Amino acid sequence: MARRPTNPLALAVLSCLYERPMYPYEITTTLRERGKEDSIRLNFGSLYSIIKSLEKNGLIAEARAEREGNRPERQVYEITDAGRAEAERWLREILAVPTKEYPDIEAGLSLIGMLSPEEVTDLLRARISALEAEVERRRGELAQVTDLGLPEVFSVESDYRVAMLAAELAWVRTLVERLERDEVGGQAMWQEMHRRRLAGAGPEEIEAAVREALPAPFRGGTVEGGGGAPT
Repeated sequence: MARRPTNPLALAVLSCLYERPMYPYEITTTLRERGKEDSIRLNFGSLYSIIKSLEKNGLIAEARAEREGNRPERQVYEITDAGRAEAERWLREILAVPTKEYPDIEAGLSLIGMLSPEEVTDLLRARISALEAEVERRRGELAQVTDLGLPEVFSVESDYRVAMLAAELAWVRTLVERLERDEVGGQAMWQEMHRRRLAGAGPEEIEAAVREALPAPFRGGTVEGGGGAPT
């Protein structure tokens, strides 16, 4: 069986060729015209390496060469039977099977102990403003699409994105409100850790203070990042 690439752009390429044979620049243009760069990271440089990988694995093949005027010859690609089957299998898997993703905000939240509660609160307030603007912009775009009469099936991924942004916005707002009221569990310990750090305390003293404030079952191991969860 052909080995499938993992980059979603490869699936987008297969999707374009699923419709009809195309040359690489036409694939990029088609994806951009349909607004897919909002859901899939488009990179014209990496597109060629993806096409070569798909071809090497028998998922697409050269169909013909074309030349317009004095322009260089361009290669048109078509999807193979194996590529068509793999594209369908890949899409079914993406839609049906949840996978672990690693958004930057989740990574940042896991390491907030590096900064003070006050600074984290200010930074999240800035995020709220950015999210509010983004949600409003995307909702406006969706409304325009609806007004133009474009069927919903062509913008369902945009609707999903708005829903995810709105959910994140609501969650961050709640977290900020709890930080402002000193209601986040361990916030006093977090604050004390930074107070000692500013006072010039060494890493061992800070770690000891954090460990002492933790429930007994969590006092073993080390404290990551000077304020994260003990390991």
